Amino acid sequence: MANRLADAISPYLRAHADNPVDWFPWGAEAFEEARRRDVPVLISIGYATCHWCHVMARESFSDPALAESLNARFVAVKVDREEHPEVDAGYLSAASAFTGNLGWPLTVFATPDGRAFFAGTYFPPVAVDGRASFRQVLDAVWDAWTERRGEVESNAAAVVAALEAASTAATAVSELPDARALDAAVTALAAAEDERYGGFGSAPKFPVAPVLGFLLARGSGRELGARTLRLMADSPLRDPVDGGFFRYATRRDWSEPHYERMLYDNALLLRCYADAWQQAGEPWAERAADGITAFLLGVLRRPEGGFASAQDSESTIDGARVEGAYYRLPAAERARLEPPPVDAKVLTGWNGFAIGALSRAAFILDRPAWLAAARQAADDLLDRHRSADGLLVRASLGERVSEAAATLEDYGAFASGLLDLALASGDARYAAAARDLIDLCIDAAGNAECPFETPGGGDPVLQSSGMGVRVDPSEGAYPSGLTSAASAAHTLFLLSGERRYERAAREGMRVVAAQAVGTPSAFGAALELMSRLAEEPEQLVLVTPGAEGFDRIRPTLMDARGRDLLAAVRRRGAALTAAADDAGAAAFAAEGFELYAGRASIGGEAAAYLCHDFVCDLPVTTAEALG
Repeated sequence: MANRLADAISPYLRAHADNPVDWFPWGAEAFEEARRRDVPVLISIGYATCHWCHVMARESFSDPALAESLNARFVAVKVDREEHPEVDAGYLSAASAFTGNLGWPLTVFATPDGRAFFAGTYFPPVAVDGRASFRQVLDAVWDAWTERRGEVESNAAAVVAALEAASTAATAVSELPDARALDAAVTALAAAEDERYGGFGSAPKFPVAPVLGFLLARGSGRELGARTLRLMADSPLRDPVDGGFFRYATRRDWSEPHYERMLYDNALLLRCYADAWQQAGEPWAERAADGITAFLLGVLRRPEGGFASAQDSESTIDGARVEGAYYRLPAAERARLEPPPVDAKVLTGWNGFAIGALSRAAFILDRPAWLAAARQAADDLLDRHRSADGLLVRASLGERVSEAAATLEDYGAFASGLLDLALASGDARYAAAARDLIDLCIDAAGNAECPFETPGGGDPVLQSSGMGVRVDPSEGAYPSGLTSAASAAHTLFLLSGERRYERAAREGMRVVAAQAVGTPSAFGAALELMSRLAEEPEQLVLVTPGAEGFDRIRPTLMDARGRDLLAAVRRRGAALTAAADDAGAAAFAAEGFELYAGRASIGGEAAAYLCHDFVCDLPVTTAEALG
């Protein structure tokens, strides 16, 4: 039996390399083999830090007898959902036709041309509580394939048709919400608040960082957002030793978490806590931001500069793999144990979230080391995750780069992170790189109703099966690719004044406007952008003397008035807040970012320019004058 996973980029796939299952990685070869043998395809989707994925691997995929039966009747494909998010999104949508209990591991059965005809999630090794065992499922699927092939083909065709209809419905445009509709979304979220423990609903409870970002950005929701963040910061969802947040809690009081710690959750929560501090100056918000960043820089940061995807929920204690035991120990006892493993693959989009959050939080909280880390990560990805033609790659592990296709998420989130870095560092190169990425997405869309498409197209195997999702607007845990690209386009408009970016942002949000207003808990990032689009844009630019780079000269070299003005800019904020030295501002202007045109320090002193839709007040040089 060939071992096709041993050299995979994905740690999740490598963890399955020694299974007795004859795994194929995602790709055309697996489906060609299924056609040759005329057998169905088992597509097993998960990720390296997923607890129930570990459980099913130990119970079923490591069982030689079960593996022998599986190999004889199926072609088995193992997919890392983080490396191939398009594949995961397509088959997750298909799985909704068969089960309402969606999640991972995701178990999908497909025809040799890749069309799903049955799906579920975790299947136990023996039947329990009305849930069929994995062996029973395999037997039933094989029986259907051999005895009722016509019914199987009909189901597969129906799933493809349903996906196409759902994709068409998902891209139906509607008007953007006005202030009243946005405030109604806040009211709907408030009605679902757990007033005792914070968060929304009962259990399981997720940190839903995009929703918290929307609440903080919306005046009527700020108190709710800040209250939720404060209660979460003091809850068992937050690791009191390392400072990072776990993925979700199984109980209403945030206890008994699932202990994996994801890059995207912690990056987006860092942004929220920095914004909460900016709005109210609460010490708890600063402490939480410091804790999250300690986790990001101390645990997830890779030697090359980028950030790993996640840390596992399980650790090995006394020779056994145990979920959560490491995290329940105090610091002194932890220090004597091997920490849970880290999924070291670097994902372009998720790193965009981290770069953006570190940059914004560094500027607001005056943490130069965080900005330096964001710059190093951005430089690493621009060097290794961007090809000569400007196209991105999805993932890497060390010096190795994955063959997985980049997604709209990668372009949008990375561009947004680069723009945050440009605004905080005063380095126009990052803004220009972000503009190149968004231009590629707009050009790829052509005249389509959705203004952003993935440059180079999506995953070719998925698209040929009809299982691809045209636009995936889902963003429960983190912003969708569509929202990220639209948000970056809006920032580019605020920097350049080019209306084509504003139009693209608005048209992108029109695709999801109706869904977002109707289900605010699932579209927090889209609602945050829609809230910004509903308001008159306000821009605040600080320009300091110098030509060495704003983030390198350090404000300590400014006089007391300049330092006070910088502190006031940090606390006040605006729809777009930026800082640069004189040379940096000139570089932005030379790149076509008109907001910086004519902006300079005054008489050797730092000057702040407050603008409303590119019409600027007279510059001020004192904190008192800024107001």
